[in-house]
Amino acid sequence: MAKKKLRALFFDVDDTIYSSTDFAAAARRQAMQAMIRAGLRIDEQTLLEELDEVIAEFGSNDNRHFDKLLRRFPPEAIPPGGSLFIVGAGVIAYHQCKNNSFTPYEDALEVMRRLRDKGLRLGIVSAGIAMKQAEKILRLGLLPMIRPEHVFITEEVGIAKSNTKIYAMACRAIGVPPRECGYVGDNPAVDIDVPSRIGMHTFVSRRGGKYDNAPGSADPEHVIHNFWDLLDILEKEYEIIGHV
Repeated sequence: MAKKKLRALFFDVDDTIYSSTDFAAAARRQAMQAMIRAGLRIDEQTLLEELDEVIAEFGSNDNRHFDKLLRRFPPEAIPPGGSLFIVGAGVIAYHQCKNNSFTPYEDALEVMRRLRDKGLRLGIVSAGIAMKQAEKILRLGLLPMIRPEHVFITEEVGIAKSNTKIYAMACRAIGVPPRECGYVGDNPAVDIDVPSRIGMHTFVSRRGGKYDNAPGSADPEHVIHNFWDLLDILEKEYEIIGHV
């Protein structure tokens, strides 16, 4: 059977290149512990459960989660004048975790380097606030392998990942037709169903994230559990056509 041609490959970021699920759990736990040390009189598990509700209600990109969290507890749980410092302690602890523990999957970077060296054009299509996603891309060390003009963040381009236009835009910008592009992501609803509608090859990543068991309308062409799976599939089933 003839191999399929592949000239470009795009990636999701969260729970694809790094474990956003594991990072968020660790950072939130450290933040709650810091808030307790700063004087908040609520046990850690109660705080985590209430924080989960705050995030579900106001969205993960709200920048005042900890302020909203404190308002849910009775005044006697907070020492007089302590709210500002309790919130500050949580914010500091969260960012310290980001500085110390925000790392990519080791296999992701190694495989991406190998694909880049084969001449495959690499890009990113990611949902979220532009500056937050840009920070992640920088912290993960992706820019040496992915040119900035091949990064597409939903807030910046004004198109959601539920719309095929963002994928079509990415393919045009990288100079490759969709039938010779692939997309690697973890959420079937937007990372598989949507790019497949314009003919892109699709790879769903399942390595323990929140969408591991989520259904989609379209079957992915490939299921991977790590980036070595991705490399193996590409080498066996695709003809990688490098750019000059």
